[in-house]
Amino acid sequence: MRPLDPRLLRHARAARGYVALTAALGVLTAALVVAQALLLAHTLGAAVSDGATLTVLGPWIAWLAAVVLVRALVTAVQERFAHRAAARTVGELREQVVAHAVALGPRWLASGEGPSVVTLATRGLDALEPYFVRYLPQLVLAATVTPGVLLVVLGLDWVSAAILLVVLPLVPIFMVLVGRLTQGRSEQGLASMQRLGAQVLDLLAGLPTLRAHGRERGPGARVRQLGDAHRLATMGTLRIAFLSGMVLELLTTLSVALVAVGIGLRLVEGDLDLVTGIAVLVLAPEVFLPLRQVGVQFHAAADGVAAAGRAFEVLETPVAAAGTTTAPDLRTATLRLDGVSVAGTPHELDLVLRPGTVVALTGPSGVGKTTALEVVLGLLRPDAGRASIEGVDLADVDPSSLWAQVTWLPQRPVLEPGTIAQLVGGDEASRVTAAALTGLDAVLADLPLGWATPLGRGGEGLSLGQRQRVALTRTLLSPTPLVVLDEPTAHLDAAGEQVVLDTVRALRDAGRTVLLVAHRPSLVAAADDVVRVRAAAEVPA
Repeated sequence: MRPLDPRLLRHARAARGYVALTAALGVLTAALVVAQALLLAHTLGAAVSDGATLTVLGPWIAWLAAVVLVRALVTAVQERFAHRAAARTVGELREQVVAHAVALGPRWLASGEGPSVVTLATRGLDALEPYFVRYLPQLVLAATVTPGVLLVVLGLDWVSAAILLVVLPLVPIFMVLVGRLTQGRSEQGLASMQRLGAQVLDLLAGLPTLRAHGRERGPGARVRQLGDAHRLATMGTLRIAFLSGMVLELLTTLSVALVAVGIGLRLVEGDLDLVTGIAVLVLAPEVFLPLRQVGVQFHAAADGVAAAGRAFEVLETPVAAAGTTTAPDLRTATLRLDGVSVAGTPHELDLVLRPGTVVALTGPSGVGKTTALEVVLGLLRPDAGRASIEGVDLADVDPSSLWAQVTWLPQRPVLEPGTIAQLVGGDEASRVTAAALTGLDAVLADLPLGWATPLGRGGEGLSLGQRQRVALTRTLLSPTPLVVLDEPTAHLDAAGEQVVLDTVRALRDAGRTVLLVAHRPSLVAAADDVVRVRAAAEVPA
């Protein structure tokens, strides 16, 4: 685990400016530490040895107070910008991780990476804040203050400098040993947190089904077990932090004591003047202080460093290069799948999607109907076969130019927070006409605010059937030439099914192309072409 991973500077622009600022403030802090020690030594030396009065010591005390004040201001500035840099860096990494995960496609997310990315992009990367606020500044101070102060001590008293040089390497050696042990603990903690997050997400997604079968309490033991594993990993890291902190404090205290004893003996024998002795005695703890703080804050930052490492693994996962060719106009272009196979589901699928037609994909569950839709949408590249529009391979097409011509309605509609009017779009007249066709007008009649009714995330505030009507109305009002419907009649009653049928007919009458996944015979009968999707296991050898 690197103290400062170069990938952090490469992926987070906010981190680069912060590191430069921290280095500059570290050099300034080193100068202030030396100035404070020398001013204090001269003030005390003059007072003790020469019996100087307060009038004589006044200027020295004023300068000492000024240095202390500036040092406090530097610390405040450091902490202020640390919090800002942490928030910006976490935001940048979070945005990049989510965008890269989306670019990797649904197959990569479905391989088990999806829930872990969710946990990483939310709670995981938040652990980077202690790294920026506490650990990184102390690391920079260890690289600036420690050698700078050591050089000053060498100029004042070579004997004390020799003692410090002999003892000083023991601190980083011990920190490396502790770091190796802590790294494993932090990675275990992050892994257990990701497993816990994935389990909870899966549980929430399947909770309605579990409740329907009376099994909603079944996964509780597993979630509790994962929670205990995360707690034990966290407590193990804290145990190491406390023990290593105690050892570091003992080591540095003994080291400073050796210097103090040497100074005291030479002061008694007259081999060292008081001012030099006081200056070295004040500077000796400052040599160890940054290293001690690095050791103390290392454990607070370890979780963030582990999360950043996981984020870099996601960001460095190669993504297939996106196409640059503008997609042909789907109002007149034909989309084809020729012998397309994706991990055996579907297997050797042939599909011709002509403008203005309704094509239904049928077949048992698990044969790859939704996967076929993802290939058509350019979200997934086939392992074998070819997907093309008017002879142009989909892999060469700019995805944004394709998606701008497509409206996709998944099994569970994705509705953003907002009013129903905002979600549906269109002008008032077109909304009223579309709502009458989809049955949304009946839903609005029961809502006091009508079109102005606010909905939460995912359409919270409406039933599943009502959300489907909102999504179908939005689909009708969208101007895209291609509409993709993934099992639009799932979870709907007979009245809801009729609404979907009327919507599909209206889309076809408007000259729009419809590709849908269908199980119910009535929806299959409404299609112009029916394509049966097969899995490799269904094909005889």
